[in-house]
Amino acid sequence: MRNVSRQFCLVAMTLWCARVASAEEGGATPTPGVQRGFTATTTPGIEKETGPVLRIPEVVVEGRQDSLIGIADSGSQGTTGAVQLADRPILRSGEILETVPGVIITQHAGGGKANQYFLRGFNLDHGTDFAVFLDDMPLNLPSHAHGEGYADMNVVIPELVERVNYEKGPYYADVGNYGSAGNAHLVFYKTLPQNFAIAEGGMYGYVRGVFGISQPLGVGNLLYGAEAYHDDGPWHHPDDYQKFNELVTYSQGDTANGFSLTGHAYYGKWNSSDQIAASAVPLVGFFGSLNPTTGGNSGRYSLQGEWHHMQGNSQTSVMAYGFYYDLDLFSDFTYYLTDRTKGDQFEQSDKRWVGGLDARQTFFSEWSGRPITTTFGMQVRNDWINNGLFQTVNRVRTDKLDTDTDPVAVLPATTLKNVFTDTQLGFWAETKVQWTPTFRSVLAYRGDLEYFDVTCLNIPANSGTSTSFLSSPKASLIFGPWAQTELYAQGGFGFHSNDGRGTTATVEPISAENPYPNTPAQSIPGLIQTIGAEIGTRTLAVPNLQSTLSLWYLHSDSELQQSGDTGGTVPSKQPSQRVGLEWGNYFTPLEQLAFDLDIADSIARFKSTDSDDAAPGSPGGKDVPEAVGLVIASGATLHDWNGFSTSLRLRYFGPRDLTSDGIFKSNPTVLLNGAASYQITDTWRIQLELLNIFDRRDHDIDYAYESRITPSSASVFGNVFHPVEPIQFRGGVMARF
Repeated sequence: MRNVSRQFCLVAMTLWCARVASAEEGGATPTPGVQRGFTATTTPGIEKETGPVLRIPEVVVEGRQDSLIGIADSGSQGTTGAVQLADRPILRSGEILETVPGVIITQHAGGGKANQYFLRGFNLDHGTDFAVFLDDMPLNLPSHAHGEGYADMNVVIPELVERVNYEKGPYYADVGNYGSAGNAHLVFYKTLPQNFAIAEGGMYGYVRGVFGISQPLGVGNLLYGAEAYHDDGPWHHPDDYQKFNELVTYSQGDTANGFSLTGHAYYGKWNSSDQIAASAVPLVGFFGSLNPTTGGNSGRYSLQGEWHHMQGNSQTSVMAYGFYYDLDLFSDFTYYLTDRTKGDQFEQSDKRWVGGLDARQTFFSEWSGRPITTTFGMQVRNDWINNGLFQTVNRVRTDKLDTDTDPVAVLPATTLKNVFTDTQLGFWAETKVQWTPTFRSVLAYRGDLEYFDVTCLNIPANSGTSTSFLSSPKASLIFGPWAQTELYAQGGFGFHSNDGRGTTATVEPISAENPYPNTPAQSIPGLIQTIGAEIGTRTLAVPNLQSTLSLWYLHSDSELQQSGDTGGTVPSKQPSQRVGLEWGNYFTPLEQLAFDLDIADSIARFKSTDSDDAAPGSPGGKDVPEAVGLVIASGATLHDWNGFSTSLRLRYFGPRDLTSDGIFKSNPTVLLNGAASYQITDTWRIQLELLNIFDRRDHDIDYAYESRITPSSASVFGNVFHPVEPIQFRGGVMARF
């Protein structure tokens, strides 16, 4: 295996307070029910104050500079705080997830589409096998029209995020669907350290305004923030991406008892640059487009409430949420491969109402003098979904002909249209025991039930119901600390869900892949199991240096892969397995100076030969297409030195096999970004960003599949890519008050 790395940082995963969090920074009012795993309210070896319940001073983890020795369950848990987030230069809001070591965030279409995620040997598409939460409300969308687990980070205002807590692997009982590769919990401020307003501008039509205000209201606190954003990008046909975000939160109480109510609102619309075939560059240019009418619009409007209460030897937390979501997405990945007259543009529409509940009860006790924390949890979610796939020309639905396969085969405007419910029920139990001062364990069990009730409006034979259930035992063993060093061993089962429409399908919809009616289809299982194991270490033995090292393995019963013909995801016919190494380092020689180096490498292989994703004429191979391998993230940050802050960050996204036989490969992507700011007065601050400093013409993402770039040209199987944006300057001014 190649070599590598990642992870350090910290996650204050409360050993004894069942993922309760707190943030006393700048007068912030902590809210345990929505702040996951940041405050350790008990620490091994510290004596209890009263009875069997630990009531010791809190250990507050605010960022990578803080130690998780004695708190974390693995070497691949961590936390990135608001200070580190603010100092990072970013192109897109979703890139705050690149603070999770080993994660790569890219884009293969217009700015309003969900990002493409890579982690631990996965091309995660738009979120499959990587779970994202907003104050514990899930962001991922199951049975989505474009891709399973679709997670759109455009709904996030980065300045209102207090922390990003992350974990890797399927070892955590309170994380169910999509958590096999990892998960990230975004914790939003409930009270701001200071009110602020920011105005930014830059090249390629970039304009952004954002503000946040919090103040006491009655016995609680009210926070309100909003963002307006526009960006054209460098594309010959501008993205004209416009988005609007709002967040409002009312909170009361403290870490022991309290509640909060939060509303999010997002709307965006855009044109889409889309990926282009390499053979099209001489025709349309490096930043060109083969279809200027692709793009879309999307919205998400949510309300969530959280309540937490501690009494005696127990703690209770309940979080309920509901939201409305809609997306209309127009894409064209194969151009004239199917219909040489009308082209291959298609529409994916997804509209849904979602309601859910996350409740957990924690008990603190002792057994023969050994502290024990036991938590029981239940999570339920229901999505009422109306989605479909349609053939379009210039965003208008129309019938087409499959002129490539059969000139008389009609492809109806409606390929697939469904109304259905996707119901998920999960329950879990977890016990943490401090057996000795240098050994503790976490044993857990999770059960998940998935139920689909599908009504297919254009193919009645595909209507029906299906049910799936999976058990997921998990365990973690923690040894130490010795000489400021801990060792970890973990193992567990996880899963991801499949699209509910596939679980009841008996007939293939008429499409370019299946141009004839009544072609039999084989249904797919609702849940796909994964199995993972990991060993690691975390050390602070070297002064001012925090390092972690993890060696991991993950098996998946089936792979979800991107399909160039439909723009969605399709399951592989065989299981896959991955192995990888992560090495993370965070060095703070001075209080205001920090260096970080995170290296991650992984290998992804099918367990048998895959001929479906091979180059033409090849029998196939065992490489998982587009799987991420080597990732290096490194940076140097000087924070608030006589009012001056600066950051320089390097990101290396290594080459990837694009076909299972390894014949087609991507090149590596190397980006260097920089940021600087200066506090002029107590109120005013100026800030600058320079992105892609070397002006490299690398690719954001690469695929390999068949396409036809003009009606008269021959079809070609080859590299298809979306370029990184060129060097660009952005500047802004911030007022704090």
